[in-house]
Amino acid sequence: MVATPMLKRRLCAVLICLLAAMSAQGQTTRTADLDRLKQATVFLYQARSDASGLKVRCISSGTLISDDGLIISSAHSLLPSRQCDGDTIIVALNVDLDEPPIPTYRAEIAGAAAGLDIALLRITRQLDNRPIASESLPVLPFVEIGDSTTTAIDDNLLILGYPELGDQAVAVERGTITALIAEPLTGGRSWFKTRAELPGTMSGGGAYDTAGRLIGIPTNASLAGSAGNCRYISDTNGDKLINNNDRCVPIGDFISAIRPVHLAQSIIRGARLGLDVEVESAAAAPSPAQQAPRISRLFFAPSVVDGMPAAVVGSLPSNTRALYLFFDYENMTSESVYELRVTRDGIPDSIFSLPPLRWSGGESGLWHIGAREQAWANGTYEFNLLIDGTSVSSQQIVIGGAPEMRPRFSNIVFGTLDRDSRLVGNGSIVPIGPIASARFLYANMSAGSPWSAIWYFEGAEVARSSDAWADDDFGSKSISLAPQGGLLPGQYRLELYIDGALAATSDFVVAGAPGGPLPQIFDNLRFVAAADPLATRQALTASGFSGAAPALYALFDWQRIAAGTSWTLRWLVDDQSFYEGSSPWQGPETGSDFTISLANPPDGKYTIQLLINNLRLAEAEAIVGIGQLPLDRFADFTGTVLSGTVIDAATQRGIADLTIVLISEDYAASEFVWREDQIVALARTDRRGRFQFARPLEFDTFYSVVIEADGYIPHAADQFLYEADQPFADIRIEMVRGS
Repeated sequence: MVATPMLKRRLCAVLICLLAAMSAQGQTTRTADLDRLKQATVFLYQARSDASGLKVRCISSGTLISDDGLIISSAHSLLPSRQCDGDTIIVALNVDLDEPPIPTYRAEIAGAAAGLDIALLRITRQLDNRPIASESLPVLPFVEIGDSTTTAIDDNLLILGYPELGDQAVAVERGTITALIAEPLTGGRSWFKTRAELPGTMSGGGAYDTAGRLIGIPTNASLAGSAGNCRYISDTNGDKLINNNDRCVPIGDFISAIRPVHLAQSIIRGARLGLDVEVESAAAAPSPAQQAPRISRLFFAPSVVDGMPAAVVGSLPSNTRALYLFFDYENMTSESVYELRVTRDGIPDSIFSLPPLRWSGGESGLWHIGAREQAWANGTYEFNLLIDGTSVSSQQIVIGGAPEMRPRFSNIVFGTLDRDSRLVGNGSIVPIGPIASARFLYANMSAGSPWSAIWYFEGAEVARSSDAWADDDFGSKSISLAPQGGLLPGQYRLELYIDGALAATSDFVVAGAPGGPLPQIFDNLRFVAAADPLATRQALTASGFSGAAPALYALFDWQRIAAGTSWTLRWLVDDQSFYEGSSPWQGPETGSDFTISLANPPDGKYTIQLLINNLRLAEAEAIVGIGQLPLDRFADFTGTVLSGTVIDAATQRGIADLTIVLISEDYAASEFVWREDQIVALARTDRRGRFQFARPLEFDTFYSVVIEADGYIPHAADQFLYEADQPFADIRIEMVRGS
């Protein structure tokens, strides 16, 4: 590579020993680290085209997580919906930290999980809609993704996003994690709660740990038609005025909930690989007329076992550290907004309340919201649920006093009985047959105490028994359901009562044929060699495929699955999940050759898994190409990302448009003659003198750097390295003008 005469006139060689520069300043400064996070924070407009141009529909913040234009944000402001019906996403970059962001690119959805309210975008076009390849993008600032599974209550947070409608500079808020909120889909860390006061426009931004690593995405949801949390920002009706006759852009209420970033890891992997999973043969069920959401049967549990309440309680003792609210729901959609308001002795309790959020579950089922690892103060708590801004149900519980030795039932599991009357099975799925059995634990029971059991099938009562207690005070007990004509496939429920009060409840699924601990529901799961979906049924089973395969096809057969039964499809590459989706079954009860495809898979080992109630029921593997992704595709973050500022020593202002060359460890700076084999990476300063290398510097490897700047006195030094405890480095280089 040879420098042009113009480049040579503008630049002259300067050698910088970056290790010495870092030693002079200490490790990466708080200010420099914060600047890096600000630079990676973007503002997003979802807009719709009409005859007069683009009109903004929704807005949010976002965060660059790779140098090739991958952005993570909230899904509710980006995915098309009734409220956000745009067809274009504009990305505004943070060019000057003290100024509003500048619209620069267009982006497309690269992956999303609406239930988690997480979306991945990829920059694909210039602002004027000209296509742009990722390799043609300039070096973009990005952040490191941290481990949100290790965070704890009282951990400090740094939260970045935009406080207004894209007309102010990026904002920084500080807070702490006040609670870890649990929901069924994502376990004990579904949400982080914080008291930081975050405006709604910061939804989709970034929450960082003290090391500057991204650990969460703050989010909220605005209510359609609410004038209190939206803004009129453009003339949408063509009357050349901007007022309340125009379409209002929702911004949402203040944010107090943060979605942990580890829940997005599968989506991020899929987006980075460009993998697109398609269900080719799902039979669409007719859509019933949408009815109003309905919430019912609110109760409390002290713990959760496999998504079900361990027991049902009406009060809990002092020093309680875990509490879960359960309820049934119907007619919910991905656009429903739900909210939980908690009060203690009539005073709002912000720790355990949830702000308005997009619904994370399906259309109907059993849900829970709770918190653990958190002391619950004594008092009378009221939990009030709101759907789309309207209160729909509430329930109270008292916490305080000494533990009471009350009669109780707990830990219901389901299966079938063997010849020795022992319960066998997996606990939550029972095969088609004449009988289903349940085993539960009991404690503090007294002889003669009235108790009852009620069985339900698809919400309707099918059996009931009532009796006086005749067993021991402590132990386990089995009971059975034997409906006339045998079990039908579908959703079942058991409720246990002690003296008329609900004491325990749990749901189970009946599906498939008997076949050991796991019923035979999915069968003959295999990969096939086919050119297109139409050819899959006649194609031969295969386990190895060419690296140039346009698509990977998987088929399976199934038996005795009721419509509406929730099932999960999971894909992995090289044993790492990149796709997981749950949905109600919409096909016939029994059938064959259900087809799923994966377009343009890169080399690797692919695994497909089929699950119900988190139980893996079928699995198949296939090898594409060499059977392994390129080593750096999913490699953990290694090396030092080097950024910095080049300033004029006299004016202390940044020097723009400088080229900085990172030289290979095989050459000293004095040997640099602009040959391509000598150059590791190039960076260019922006108008503030900031730069960042896209390629991380390898740890324990010596480098030199050349900066060429016309009119400045050279500084020279050679060979610097970084150690493994320095994932990011930010330096300040002062250039002195020559005489």
